[in-house]
Amino acid sequence: MSKGALALLIRGGTENWSAERWKARFDKVCRDRRVLQRTEATYDAAEVHYAAVWKPVPSELAAFPNLKVIFNLGAGVDALMADRSLPKVPLVRVAVDDLTGRMTEYVVLHVLMHHRQELYLRESQRDKRWAPKYQWPASAISVGIMGLGTLGADAAEVLRRIGFRVAGWSRSPKQIDGIDCFGGGGQLDAFLQRTDILVCLLPLTPETRHILNREVFAKLSRTSPLGAPVVINAGRGSLQNEAEMIACLDDGTLGAASLDVFATEPLPPDSPFWTHPKVVLTPHNAADIDPDEISRYVADQIARFEAGGTLENVVDRGRGY
Repeated sequence: MSKGALALLIRGGTENWSAERWKARFDKVCRDRRVLQRTEATYDAAEVHYAAVWKPVPSELAAFPNLKVIFNLGAGVDALMADRSLPKVPLVRVAVDDLTGRMTEYVVLHVLMHHRQELYLRESQRDKRWAPKYQWPASAISVGIMGLGTLGADAAEVLRRIGFRVAGWSRSPKQIDGIDCFGGGGQLDAFLQRTDILVCLLPLTPETRHILNREVFAKLSRTSPLGAPVVINAGRGSLQNEAEMIACLDDGTLGAASLDVFATEPLPPDSPFWTHPKVVLTPHNAADIDPDEISRYVADQIARFEAGGTLENVVDRGRGY
């Protein structure tokens, strides 16, 4: 095998992130090159030209002198960007139809959950109480999506087709048919004021850290059938100021929250999110990925790169995503 090797630097605590599982997938799609795990001590670091990573140890990638491309196996690249020793080579983030579809499923599921009053209905079931409330139509609810990249745009389109009034906000202005698009800091307040259910799919950057805070929550719509606004965060845990979010849930500034991500993961047992009656909690699996599709995606990108083509979804290091 004369082609540059692919190193797998994968650290995960769930079955889907098993390093052995990823090794088997990449061996299947990269038959013409060596696929190496970080635990192997029998290879020369100089033969590694590519790295597929998830939560690598800081400075781990700097050990490969001939590295040409880094592939991040998850959607978020903030942890990698914080590594000051990260080699100055293209950093590619995952963007495949499977991941996009799964995130849209999650967003639509949780928007509908709050729209159809599921927290109240499940409480009624536990109490054996037959007391349905009036159910308003989807057109009565305005959903606002923060982050109009591939994931946000797809979720917005599906929600629009269901009948919700959908708007989106992004750092730079976007245009999406049927979606009211807002851009930049100057239009954030107008976006928030018309939003009943706020969905956050932003990348984590210095500018977006703790953007989900009391000041933002207080600007959300107070006139919707929901009574108080709802927040859904499936982006990054550090987008939310968790102390202020709990306080806003307690005092009624927020009516409910669906949270898939947290500042510390796994979520500590003493976190108030576990038992808060207004919180729907999931264990960072909103868009858990398919190793088969991702490994094919990386293999195809490497083949295109070696043939002189351009890489897709390269991170803009200046912007952080």
